[in-house]
Amino acid sequence: MSSIRLADLAQQLDAELHGDGDIVISGIASMQSATTGQITFLANSRYREQLALIKASAVVLTEADLEWCNTAALVVKNPYLTYARMAQILDTTPQPAQNIAPSAVIDPSARLGSNVAIGANAVIEADVELGDNVVIGAGCFIGKKTCIGSGTRLWANVSVYHEIEIGQDCLIQSGTVIGSDGFGYANDRGNWVKIPQLGAVVIGDRVEIGACTTIDRGALDNTLIGNGVIIDNQCQIAHNVVIGDNTAVAGGVIMAGSLKIGRYCMIGGASVINGHMEICDKVTVTGMGMVMRPITEPGVYSSGIPLQPNKTWRKTAALVMNIDDMSKRLKAIERKVGKDD
Repeated sequence: MSSIRLADLAQQLDAELHGDGDIVISGIASMQSATTGQITFLANSRYREQLALIKASAVVLTEADLEWCNTAALVVKNPYLTYARMAQILDTTPQPAQNIAPSAVIDPSARLGSNVAIGANAVIEADVELGDNVVIGAGCFIGKKTCIGSGTRLWANVSVYHEIEIGQDCLIQSGTVIGSDGFGYANDRGNWVKIPQLGAVVIGDRVEIGACTTIDRGALDNTLIGNGVIIDNQCQIAHNVVIGDNTAVAGGVIMAGSLKIGRYCMIGGASVINGHMEICDKVTVTGMGMVMRPITEPGVYSSGIPLQPNKTWRKTAALVMNIDDMSKRLKAIERKVGKDD
């Protein structure tokens, strides 16, 4: 949508309107950059003094911040959540494809629902099933017997291997690979023998996957991604990983094989998580976490050393290298003190 009356926007957002409802809103911007015709939002009351300086036509805020506002306003309980919904209403992002391009290669056995769009040079292999309103971007590859649920959109150059299941209303960004072989090999006296990966990938509904992320197919059983999961760019999800519903995974995360992550977890960027173990529901791992053991209690977990000036870090590293010797000396002192007592 390119523009909307403020009163209509308030109605769609279930917000309380203060000011002229006939103002036309054509976009969203930050408090610092918003101008006439745009709407902004105040999510943190610490910045309420900035309301006097904004040039936006309207602002989304809470009842507690309304008295500082000199423009039209939409009063809500959660401005940041409302911003997300407002952005959806005013979203001008184009669809990955329109109609079915003449250059798309579609096997005659593929089953396409109504209103499917397929971009230029996309390849749809045998026995693929695409639900209603599915959008396949230019250059995508959809392998044999893959099923993609209604309303799901793939941006350009996504590769989906054979026999993959993707649910409804998912969004997959460019360059993502789903169903590639897991890293499975046996060693024969120094030579690696490939183990064919016979499982698949099953992705639930309302899942969003960032650009250039890889989700490997299972070795025997399937790799499973639950409903409502969001995965950022450039993540590696190995074979037979299970991710529970509504878990969020930030950019650059690496998950080893046969890892099970619970529901409502949040995995910080650049974290590395060992395989063949389980993380329970409602766990937060902060950025660059290294998870080597199972987590059985909900909570926030961190690891690693925060950035320090190089000179300080060198001293810290030297102390770490001497921990074993320091521990032995401390134990010796404890034994001596114990004898003296």
